[in-house]
Amino acid sequence: MASSGLIESMRYLAIGFKLVRTRGLRRFVWMPLLVNLLVFGGLGWWIYSAASSWLDAFTLFDRFSDFWIIQLLETLLRWLFGLVLFLVLGFVFTLLANLIGAPFNGLLAERVEAHLTGNTAPAAPPVMMMIKSLPRLMGSELGKLVYMVIFLVPLLLLQLIPIVNLVAPVLLFMFGAWMFALEYLDYPMGNHGALFRDVRRAVRQKRKTAFGFGVIVALFSLVPILNLFIMPIAVAGATALYVDHWPDSSLQPQSS
Repeated sequence: MASSGLIESMRYLAIGFKLVRTRGLRRFVWMPLLVNLLVFGGLGWWIYSAASSWLDAFTLFDRFSDFWIIQLLETLLRWLFGLVLFLVLGFVFTLLANLIGAPFNGLLAERVEAHLTGNTAPAAPPVMMMIKSLPRLMGSELGKLVYMVIFLVPLLLLQLIPIVNLVAPVLLFMFGAWMFALEYLDYPMGNHGALFRDVRRAVRQKRKTAFGFGVIVALFSLVPILNLFIMPIAVAGATALYVDHWPDSSLQPQSS
C-alpha cells in the first residue's frame, strides 16, 4: 500500500493522452507540440551531426578500416554514443522545450483544468493571457534551471567516481524524474499564483504521487519519436493529477 500513490499516479500520463485528443482542447495542443518538434528535431539533428563528425575524425578507423574488428568497434561506438546522446538529450531537451513553450503550456494547463472542473474559462483572449502570465512563467522556468544545476552538477561528477558510478546513472534518472514532476506540476499550480518554491513545498507533501508521475514521463522522454509528443501530454496529465490530488489550500505561501 505504501507504493500505491507512486504506481497510481503513473496512469495520469495516459489520462493526459486522452485529454489532448478531447474536442475543445486540441487547438491548445499544437503550439506546445510544435515547440517540442522543433527543439528535439532541430537541435537533435545538429548535435548528432556534430558528434558524428567528431567521431569520424578518429584516424584509427581510417588506418585500419579493412579489419572487421575495427569496423565492429566503430559500429559499437556509434551505437553506444547514440544511446548516451538520447539519454542526455531526453532530459535536457525536454527542459529546454518547456522553457521555450512555457506560455503555451500554462495556457494548455488552464484550459485542461477548466475542462476537468467544469469552471468557465476566462473570457480574456489566449494571447492576452499568455502575455500577462509571461513574467511569472519566465521567472519560474529560470528558478527551475537554477534548482536543476545545483543538483545536476554533483550528480554528473559522481559519474566519474569508480564504484560509485555504478549507481550514479540510477541517481541521475531519479533526479530527472523528480525534475519532470516539478516541471509539469508547476503549470497548473502556477496558474493559481504559486511560485516555484510554493510548488516544491506542495509537491513534497505528496512525494510518491509526484515522483510516480515523473518516472513515467522520464521513461517516455527517453524513447525516440515518443519523446517528440510528450510535452503537451505531460502538461495535460499533470493538470489532471493536480486537480485530483492538490487542493488550492496546499499552494498558499507559508507565513514567514
